[in-house]
This record gives sequence, structure tokens and C-alpha cells, in this order.
Amino acid sequence: MAVRRFGFRVNGVEREVEAAEGMPLLYALRHELGLKGTRFGCGAQQCGACHVLIDGQSLPSCDAPLWSVAGKSVLTVEGLSEDGRLPPLQQPNLDDQSRHSAYCLSGMLNSALALLQKEPQPDEARVRAALDPHLCRCGSHQRIVRAVLRAAQTMREPA
Repeated sequence: MAVRRFGFRVNGVEREVEAAEGMPLLYALRHELGLKGTRFGCGAQQCGACHVLIDGQSLPSCDAPLWSVAGKSVLTVEGLSEDGRLPPLQQPNLDDQSRHSAYCLSGMLNSALALLQKEPQPDEARVRAALDPHLCRCGSHQRIVRAVLRAAQTMREPA
């Protein structure tokens, strides 16, 4: 497979990766760019651990080839912080102790953000539907849903 350069925006910064065309985005993020927050789970789009936002849509990065994100914007869990502070989506997860192993959390946070950007006032059913593709092996799913609902409320309140 030929090696090419792929340019895309990652967490607001223009980046370039030289790699084989078929390299999955997940591998480029973790191994080429050093962004370890995005997790490898199953490698088959079944667990949600590798979800990132690609042009605002929560998608698995485990099998998204680099050519598919060329020229696009990618947001990983590292890009959620604001001036080094925890974003509203992460603080409720800390407060509710919803991140036992935290393996699934980076993917869930990205899916929750995609939902909240489209629908700032989701009900519990909408949050559950947005997080449904994510497997949580430690049983924190209920707490994460509550934390997303709290984050939605916090994000709506004036600063």
C-alpha cells in the first residue's frame, strides 16, 4: 500500500500524517500524533470506545481510513478541555464517579457532545439512544447517562 500525506484538523490544530492510505484514523491518532485518549476496543465498530467527532458527527475511528478524514475536522477527548479546565461534560462524570474503568468514557463523551450540539436539551431517552452504541463493561452506563443530563443543564445555564 502506498504511503501518502494526509492533512486534517485535530482538536483545532492542522495536522499532517504520513502513512499508508488504509491506516485507520485510530492508529494515526494514537501512534502518529500521541493522542492516547481514544481507545481501541473491538476494532469492528461494535463497542464505541474509539468514537471521535468527525465534522461534528460521532463516528468510530477504528476502521475509518485516513483518506476518509483528509481535509476534515477531528475532535478527540483531549480536545474537549477548555484552557486546561475540564469541560462541562467531564465534571459531572467525576462528581458522579461514573468512570470506573473509564475505558468507554472517551467515546461516550464524544457521542454525548455530538448529541448536545444538535439537541441542547435532550431527555433521558435521547441520551440513552445516543450512548446505545457504546458498551460499558464496568456497569457505569446509568451514571454516565445521569452525568450527561447534568452536563446538558450546566451547559444551558449562563456563565
